[in-house]
Amino acid sequence: MKLPIITLLLITINITEGCSYGKKQETQLHYLVREPKIKSEKPPLIILMHGYGSDEADLFSLASYLPDKFLVVSARGPYTLGDNRYMWYQADFSKETPVINKEQAESSRKAVLQFIDDLKKEHPFDDTQIYLVGFSQGAIMAYSLGLTEPQKFKGIAALSGRILEEMKPMVASKEKLKGLNLFISHGTIDNVLKIEFARQSKEFLTNLDIHPTYKEYTAGHTISEEMVVDLVTWLNK
Repeated sequence: MKLPIITLLLITINITEGCSYGKKQETQLHYLVREPKIKSEKPPLIILMHGYGSDEADLFSLASYLPDKFLVVSARGPYTLGDNRYMWYQADFSKETPVINKEQAESSRKAVLQFIDDLKKEHPFDDTQIYLVGFSQGAIMAYSLGLTEPQKFKGIAALSGRILEEMKPMVASKEKLKGLNLFISHGTIDNVLKIEFARQSKEFLTNLDIHPTYKEYTAGHTISEEMVVDLVTWLNK
C-alpha cells in the first residue's frame, strides 16, 4: 500500500566526518521525529532504519501508524550512495548472498549506538524501552545491533532482512539475549533478499533460545498493509 508521508521535522546530530560516494556524511547523522501522541515524561522509543539507497523519509511514512505512546525517530544511513540516496554500508548484490563492506557495517553499528546516546540530550525517552525497526539493509542493521548489544534494546523488528555471517561471531551469550524480543516479516516472493534468509535467521535465533514472532507473506521486497498491522500488534504486546 502507499503510506502517506507525514509532516517532517529534520534534525541532525554530529557524529563523524567526510562526504562523497561510499563515505560518511559531513559531521551529521540526520533524522526525523514524531513526538509521542500520548505524552509521558519518558516515552518508549522506536528507531526506524531504512533500506539500501533510501533515506530517513522512507520508513517515516509508517510513523502515523505506530502506537501513540512511542517517540518515533527515523535515522538516515551515514554513507552516501547518490543524490538523496543513502546506505548503512556498501553491498554488491551480484552474488546470491550479497557481499558487504564489513568495515562500514561495523562503523554504522557503532554510529547507531552513539546516536542513541546523543539522542538522549535532545529527546527524553525510556532507555529500557528502545525498539529498532528496520527494512532490508535497515533490518540487517537491527539484527546486528540487537544481537550484539541486547541489553540496550527491548525488541527488534526485522522486515525483509537477514543476519550477517560476519556478525555471528559477535553475538552475545544466550544469557544476555534472554530479554530480547524479535519480530520477523518477509515476503515469500522477495527477489532482493530471498525468503530463505528469513528462515535461516529464524533457525539461528531458535538455536540461541530466541523464539521470534515470525510472519511470511505472499509478497515481494516491500512493506505491505498486512505487515504493518502485524508489526503494530507486536509492538502493542
